[in-house]
Amino acid sequence: MDINIGDTRGPSGIFRFLRTVPIMLEICKDIERFCPEAIFLNYTNPMAMLCRAMQSETQVQVTGLCHSVQGTAQMLARWIGAPMKEITYECAGINHQAFYLNFKWNGKDAYPLIRSAIENNPEIYNEEQVRNEMFLHLDYYVTESSGHNSEYNAWFRKRPDLIEKYCTYGTGWNPGLHAMIVRSYEANRKNWEKQLISWRDEPIDINRGNEYASYIFNAVFGDQTMFEFNGNVRNLGIIDNLPEGCCVEVPVIASKRGLNPLKIGNLPEQLAILINTSARCEELAVEGALSGDPRKIFHAICYDPLTSAVLSLDETKSMVDKMFVVNKDWLPQFKHLT
Repeated sequence: MDINIGDTRGPSGIFRFLRTVPIMLEICKDIERFCPEAIFLNYTNPMAMLCRAMQSETQVQVTGLCHSVQGTAQMLARWIGAPMKEITYECAGINHQAFYLNFKWNGKDAYPLIRSAIENNPEIYNEEQVRNEMFLHLDYYVTESSGHNSEYNAWFRKRPDLIEKYCTYGTGWNPGLHAMIVRSYEANRKNWEKQLISWRDEPIDINRGNEYASYIFNAVFGDQTMFEFNGNVRNLGIIDNLPEGCCVEVPVIASKRGLNPLKIGNLPEQLAILINTSARCEELAVEGALSGDPRKIFHAICYDPLTSAVLSLDETKSMVDKMFVVNKDWLPQFKHLT
């Protein structure tokens, strides 16, 4: 399998989750003990699976934040020449597979302008080849980068020619090159000391940026100005055609009453089919992680769209078995490895 990032779902994302979730649950236990009224804002991937586990297994008020929502909205506004202050949208789905159900400029549907920009401007098309192909065929725009989304379906990475066509020449920050994140880590490994010195010596900008954290804390603990953001919460009657209880990324209102997600209803069916596959795999992975059941982990991976497009069931089982062996030192919940 050819992977670009591997931090969200699929084989590498699931094993990243398995390694990380014991630590995250320990952090939540400390919060329950020392500061039970705190709000835990998670930025760690795999976002959906980690938030789902923490939300079901602890009493901590947890939500997950991903800057791809506001970042992509700004990109789309730039493409059509719209000031961001004149843009409104509703975005929902699961982390990295949330879609703008509407995207408006001064209250008017901006999707026709976005489609025209993608179809008629090669520079815009090439900036996000995978995501633009998804939009042109599925009719709604997805939040996370082309490289990320090339992993979450069977359309772009199952053959070398598709990788060459869609995941190689894009001009955005992550077109989908093989092992992009590993290359980034290796580069940082060589330069991290210089980076720390540079960060230490740079003046600190105390103006608010585009991240949600300060607005959320202000709404709940500060002057209580309500703030709407997209957060990761359990699907308790929020999106009707996604699995009940799974982790969804939807609009949330932060206020003195805490964090309250907004009802979405049904997603468009073509989106629900795609997202359901990922959400159900994530649910199975969470169940396997919490119960220490390696069979559930195998089943979660064998239904992953890219995995099933590239590998047979027997090949998938062999890969999963090898991944368990390689990761055994970080998987204390799986007793079959001891």
